[in-house]
Amino acid sequence: MLAGKQIVLIISGGIAAYKSLDLIRRLKDRGARVIPIMTKGAQEFITPLAVGALSAEMVFTDLFDRAAEHDVGHIRLARDHDMVLIAPATADLMAKMAHGIADDLATAVLLATDKPVLVAPAMNPKMWQNPATQTNSKALEARGVLFSGPASGEMAEKGEAGTGRMSEPLDIVAAVEAHFWEAAQTSRSLPLAGKHVLITSGPTHEPIDPVRYIANRSSGKQGQALARAAYEAGARVTLISGPVDLAPPDNIHVQRVESAAEMLEAVLSHLPADIAIMAAAVADWHVAEQGAEKIKKDGSGQPPALHLAENPDILATIGHHDSLRPELLIGFAAETQNLIENATGKLRRKKADWIVANDVSPETGIMGGDRNTVRLVHTDGVEDWPAMDKPDVARQIIARAAKHLSSR
Repeated sequence: MLAGKQIVLIISGGIAAYKSLDLIRRLKDRGARVIPIMTKGAQEFITPLAVGALSAEMVFTDLFDRAAEHDVGHIRLARDHDMVLIAPATADLMAKMAHGIADDLATAVLLATDKPVLVAPAMNPKMWQNPATQTNSKALEARGVLFSGPASGEMAEKGEAGTGRMSEPLDIVAAVEAHFWEAAQTSRSLPLAGKHVLITSGPTHEPIDPVRYIANRSSGKQGQALARAAYEAGARVTLISGPVDLAPPDNIHVQRVESAAEMLEAVLSHLPADIAIMAAAVADWHVAEQGAEKIKKDGSGQPPALHLAENPDILATIGHHDSLRPELLIGFAAETQNLIENATGKLRRKKADWIVANDVSPETGIMGGDRNTVRLVHTDGVEDWPAMDKPDVARQIIARAAKHLSSR
């Protein structure tokens, strides 16, 4: 989302200025170019040398710099980039923004810019709560200035805590990405713009005792690929994920769960949705009486008896729900035998619209692997799809889903 974006980063004077160094790195990692402006106050906390080294750019500090201003540099800084980001933004700088004061390079750029402005406030909680600061922040919001934070927590001053901390760099990056994503939605036609897509992914872990659990080999790769494809198609995506060793997708709300019961509760809490894709490999059974302590061998050579109980059926629960059933409900059938027969029965019993069926026998390498071979089962028949990488499978499913919704 940030690849090729040019972001002017204004660093103002506050102890949180040290976080701007990490923020520069995070933005550059995502492909953005970061052009820094430092106020005099910022230079009391970090050096232009450090900022320049991390950004690999000239650091602008002075409105009256002859070299930078030979071509009206402050106007160029205000206009030739995609966003102006202020992190940290002090109470003083916000007050100058609100009242149109331009007495240094940073405030002159802010007064002259016609680009989006995002502010990450950082100040003592009493300063943030002061009516003057609250009036200024509301005035800036009313003019379209975007905000990230402030966050709550302990302050640099001993014994001080409350709302006023600068947001963490990753949270600020997420706010920047969210702005450009929303702008992209409005500037081009995306097939799932304005739609909510709910996806389950990964395995579930069903505890036996505090140490052991019942699980399966699902990696969550297909579910995460579906979430990314739905996001790229313009949807607001909620991903309910069991335990996986994958980094969460950017710009997607992820709720982590462990058991099938937790996954069902999470799914119900995030409905309604326009599309629900139940891609998780949910365990069919859980231990009826979970051990409070680790189960030990007793010397008899006999294993302990584990009494199993059936887990809730998430797909069937949603399929039979009178008010929360999505317009399009897609389930997955991971089988090792009688693939189409089992998938067709699942489609009928659970009142799904489509079943994505795949053979997960060990020799296929599908469960936990990077490729998938699926057959799409619906009331009109069965479609055989060729073997594809899981992201390609995801894009094809999402494209079909968008077409289905538009046709209705």
